[in-house]
Amino acid sequence: MHTVAVLALDQVIPFDLSTPIEVFSRTRLPDGRPGYQVRVCAETDEVDAGAFTLRAPWGLESLRSADTIIVPGIADPAVRPSSAVCDALRSAAAAGTRIASVCAGAFPLAATGLLDGHRATTHWLAAELLAATHPDIDVDPDVLYVDNGQFLTSAGAAAGLDLCLHMIRRDYGSAVAADAARLSVMPLEREGGQAQFIVHDHTPTPHGSELETLLTWLRENLAHDLTLPDIAARAGTSPRTLIRRFRDQTGTTPLQWLHRARIRQAQHLLETTEHSVERIGSQVGFGSPTTFRDRFKRTTGVSPQTYRRTFG
Repeated sequence: MHTVAVLALDQVIPFDLSTPIEVFSRTRLPDGRPGYQVRVCAETDEVDAGAFTLRAPWGLESLRSADTIIVPGIADPAVRPSSAVCDALRSAAAAGTRIASVCAGAFPLAATGLLDGHRATTHWLAAELLAATHPDIDVDPDVLYVDNGQFLTSAGAAAGLDLCLHMIRRDYGSAVAADAARLSVMPLEREGGQAQFIVHDHTPTPHGSELETLLTWLRENLAHDLTLPDIAARAGTSPRTLIRRFRDQTGTTPLQWLHRARIRQAQHLLETTEHSVERIGSQVGFGSPTTFRDRFKRTTGVSPQTYRRTFG
């Protein structure tokens, strides 16, 4: 089980604090066990959270034993963390602990110097201030999150949820992350400058729907070179009618649905098998390895080999 320490600083933004607590606390492994133990840590027993006062059960010493530390956003980015907080974060980093920030949490993390020389992001309203205050950081205001391996930063609070799911996927794979996304009621697609690793399912088809049998057949035949007329013939209708029904019930077209199903299956095979990229591309229905690599990278933002190194 991974331990996640959520660092509560004065003027912490409540939503930025609660998001990682909720997401990691609800994450379950396939056998039902919790994936994470979550601790709320602070320098003092009580933390000023604006509208209320927060009591933190754990002190800064708990950061030492955490696998991941989350630094939530604070209301005033100009407020620097204490030397005790900075020392605790630097000490954890020296031990190899993964540290991530949500929104303006990039500012207290940047104050430690740990982000110097790295690419990072924060809320777009604060990106210019972060760049001006910490010129040694390569600030990118146009992405949802940045993963440097040990240090990760995210944009606004909603992007913090994306980042949490990304870390869950790094730790436990796509199935566990997808389940956590469903529990968090994530939107099907996110607009943003960075492609997301998680390829979300489209709107579930209601049980008993006229498309239910067809979707099962499509999943079983991903390896075949299926065209829209092929799928329409299987459904016993015209391509035009099929497209309309598909949009009404799944929010996408048959070929778009098929493409995403192939990418999801490819992700699963890259994570769970040692099959070559060429073999996986063929297994999920891409005509050539080049086409598979291109489509996979356009959808997930990384190559199949990079994905395997990250999640395999």
